[in-house]
Amino acid sequence: MGVNADAAAPGFPPFSDPQRAWAYLPAEPLEGQLGGPLSGLSFSIKDLYGVPGWPLSASTLAPVPDPGQSVLVQRLLELGASAVGKTHLHEIALGITGMNGYGGTEHPTLPGHSPGGSSSGAAVSVALEQADLALGTDTGGSIRVPAAWCGVVGFKPSKDHSDYSLAGVLPLSPTCDHAGPLARHTATLARVHEALTGHQIEAQSWAGLRVGLWLPEGWTDRPVREAVQAFAARLGGLGASVSPALLPEMLDAYTPIVLSEAAAVHKEALRQTDPGFTPFTLGLLRQGAALTEAEVQAAHARRAEYRALLDDLWNSFDVLLAPAVPTPPPRIGQEDAALEGGPLPLRRAVLRLTAPFSLLGVPALALPTATPFVGLQLMMRHGEDDRLLGLGLSAETPVQAL
Repeated sequence: MGVNADAAAPGFPPFSDPQRAWAYLPAEPLEGQLGGPLSGLSFSIKDLYGVPGWPLSASTLAPVPDPGQSVLVQRLLELGASAVGKTHLHEIALGITGMNGYGGTEHPTLPGHSPGGSSSGAAVSVALEQADLALGTDTGGSIRVPAAWCGVVGFKPSKDHSDYSLAGVLPLSPTCDHAGPLARHTATLARVHEALTGHQIEAQSWAGLRVGLWLPEGWTDRPVREAVQAFAARLGGLGASVSPALLPEMLDAYTPIVLSEAAAVHKEALRQTDPGFTPFTLGLLRQGAALTEAEVQAAHARRAEYRALLDDLWNSFDVLLAPAVPTPPPRIGQEDAALEGGPLPLRRAVLRLTAPFSLLGVPALALPTATPFVGLQLMMRHGEDDRLLGLGLSAETPVQAL
């Protein structure tokens, strides 16, 4: 499914779509209520969110369950924002590059390169100013990775945040799924968060804060390492104390949980010999379906152990700082990442940086760095979403020109 034929109506949309970011564009936007706090803002919707009268494909040719109407989309409309259309994603949200059953999405300004995923079209839509705000989802980095590679900002709230409802969103992994926004500036995210929660977000001082720098040796290439170190030095200049933080790779817990739950979501389609998923996605789903209950329970036990490690880390740090991606945007079809520690499959290289914070449900904010298309992430304790956005307002560097 490319851009829907309804989009051919005169005057809308006012842009073309060579990046294949858009899954559906109606003849007219869904207008938000007049006079709301988000009036004047437009938003795109990742094609996992149910919108009455709009199709939902999850960017796959396979059949998918109907999640019903999205509570979060309806809430944004009630607050005054207008919905432009639906954006493509990495097929069923199970990936980090943006590939799908409709050809995949391309980087907004680097032809032949990946925008990141799974919220690929979401990031492209805001990077190209086709929407002020984009609704995405994040199960293992799916907001933060495309934000980092497209030079925009992305916010993954605390797990089960009452104002970022997953009701009416096609799940991938109920244990790890989060709904959240992307935008060109943190101020837009703060405005949306204020409207949703009723909590005012103000810039927060970094003076006296203990920042844990999670930058495992060899996990990135040199440009990413230097960009994150430069940002850490900037925080030091703002009065924070920065010291190394240690966390292990958590994919041994994350992968079985996500794949087993994704297979359960798509169990009806998997009954077919060839349900229509791309080969890579189908292979991951079959892998998840083959996991035993004991293997999945062991993964949940490891998750509990990792949660205890992170909880202990908060005794030493107020904020964690880490890369959001291991390299600048890869070429489409690239399978390996060239890291300082040696080559590694791209999927693992990316997910081991971002998955821990979805697995454990803490809020995370992706920000650009001074290096084009290299983003970082900031994390705080569960529930400290307001403060994290306030710190983001103080720390954000100028968004790269796209």
